[in-house]
Amino acid sequence: MFKLLETLVEKNKKYGNDGQLASYIPALLEANPNDLGVAIVDVEGRKYYAGQCEKNFTIQSISKVVSLILALGDNGRTNVFKRVDVEPTGDGFNSIVNLETKDKKRPYNPMINAGAIATTSLIYGEDGEDKLERIIKFMRKATNNPNISINEEVYVSERRTGDRNRALAYFMKSNGMLQGDVEEILELYFRQCSIEANAIDLAMFGSVLANDGVTPWNGERLMSRETCRIVKTIMVTCGMYDASGEFAVHIGIPAKSGVGGGILATVPRRMGIGVYGPALDKKGNSLAGIHVLKDLSEELDLSIF
Repeated sequence: MFKLLETLVEKNKKYGNDGQLASYIPALLEANPNDLGVAIVDVEGRKYYAGQCEKNFTIQSISKVVSLILALGDNGRTNVFKRVDVEPTGDGFNSIVNLETKDKKRPYNPMINAGAIATTSLIYGEDGEDKLERIIKFMRKATNNPNISINEEVYVSERRTGDRNRALAYFMKSNGMLQGDVEEILELYFRQCSIEANAIDLAMFGSVLANDGVTPWNGERLMSRETCRIVKTIMVTCGMYDASGEFAVHIGIPAKSGVGGGILATVPRRMGIGVYGPALDKKGNSLAGIHVLKDLSEELDLSIF
């Protein structure tokens, strides 16, 4: 397996030259577009990796998986899906258009920015710091990495350039779809997007999802089987932004990308996969990372379809 991963990294590094770093968050421009790493953790806890798999990056939209898990655990699916829908969208991840045109005014799904802001607002806690602590604590457990923390430079950059997200949040507030203090919710959202991890961490997380919510390394249940099923389903239909359908056809596994270059993927009852490649395609997904996952899916027959 190590040899296969090394081969796929070397084969697909070239695609970093065709992508672009996420320039709308200035701090993300410091990444090396030629970096590429991949890691696998199977449901027995075995690890395989190659390339820049230990290089930290901010998880960005991958944090939407975490906020959805916590929101479902705190509120139950009925109450969560009163606030956010579960339908794929053909619009970009930061689009405001569907909020204006949909009759019910709910965001299309929890994997786009508007939907993630809504699910973040549903996380229980005494205040923003308490809620953030819960998010980080969950990430540390799901990755078995006690050093998971926030990149403060990226957080400041996110907050300074987050006007589109502010527009989404205030629009939802005006329609009654967002409860609570908008600035406090946004502060939590910017911070969760700025959590740092690496490809091995994402593979560890993916292995928990693959194992129906139970950690392969110590048998701790981190989420209910139902929550795990819902999250993986939404990852399949919505996790790769408006390229989710194409990803499902050609790769066929639940996955969630982030503009920091990471992809969290999971193969039910088999393995978790983490990929890092910061050069993005036009839809905000890791360009080289998608090529690695496509080759890996074909080599190991990973598609769930």
